[in-house]
Amino acid sequence: MYVNCMFCQKDLGKNQVVEHFPVGRRLVFDSARGRLWVVCQKCERWNLTPLEERWEAVEECERLFQETRIRAQTENMGLAKHPEGLVLVRVGEPYREEFAAWRYGDQFGRRRRRAIITTTGVIVVGGVLLSGAVAAGIVSGAVLGQSGNWVNIYLNGRTLTKIRAPDGDLLKMKRPDILKTRLVETADEQGWGVLVHKGKRRETYTGPEARQVAGQLLPHINAGGGRKSTVREAVARIEQAGHPEALLRELSNWKYQGFLKETTGQVGKLAAPTKLALEMALHEEEERRALEGELWMLEQRWKEAEEIAAIADGLLLTEEDEDFLKRHREAV
Repeated sequence: MYVNCMFCQKDLGKNQVVEHFPVGRRLVFDSARGRLWVVCQKCERWNLTPLEERWEAVEECERLFQETRIRAQTENMGLAKHPEGLVLVRVGEPYREEFAAWRYGDQFGRRRRRAIITTTGVIVVGGVLLSGAVAAGIVSGAVLGQSGNWVNIYLNGRTLTKIRAPDGDLLKMKRPDILKTRLVETADEQGWGVLVHKGKRRETYTGPEARQVAGQLLPHINAGGGRKSTVREAVARIEQAGHPEALLRELSNWKYQGFLKETTGQVGKLAAPTKLALEMALHEEEERRALEGELWMLEQRWKEAEEIAAIADGLLLTEEDEDFLKRHREAV
């Protein structure tokens, strides 16, 4: 098993997930033709692996690709990133796109535990300080009974993130400002934008800027995270919409009937699973776009590498090898 690129002689790196071929950080495999390449991270050339090392590794890559939930796909290729960091490129018919709660369960669970610890810590520290003040006669016991308000003052008074306004001003966003954030309909191809409130100021972001702003604000809106059951509901909500982008457009039309007036697209008023689904959908779509940006280059390189591989395999194959390939192709 070689570990250096055939073209630039640089180390191809290692992976911890493909037991039968722990070489490389980007693997390209074609189950139908029984081919496996390692893409060099330095020169980006495709290294065709030896025949005797391919089949078990190809089957393992196929299984890992199916288990990896975040994928981008075209008619001929699929691209997936394994949680370990290994990038898998699958040549052939794409699988159905799917979303899974396990990818976000730990993330939102940790966020929920962190929020509980933070709130509890503020209450404890505030209670100790106020108790000391009461004992010293600085404040009355009645003030101590209002300690819950002190927690809200602390949580609502912090600047959680900063957003650049179109005119260049830096908007310091606090919790009450962030909770007023709205998704709005737009006439562009994206179909949705973000309306930000900062005091009496209103700023609307569209296109890539809307994605960036939403990506900054949603983790703070969902600061409390969610239970596993809530995350499962969020995943189901995305699947119900059919596509992450469809959910974003749908929620820009969502109406909330308040006591005095109706608001459209106010994120803070959404149900907890839907707010998590919104953050997940945005993340899924951003990551998918990043992956899809690579696919057109990969398809060109695949066509070139496939021509070379067909010639190389044809020159090296014996009649026994042909029989071996035929049996494994049928099995795959």
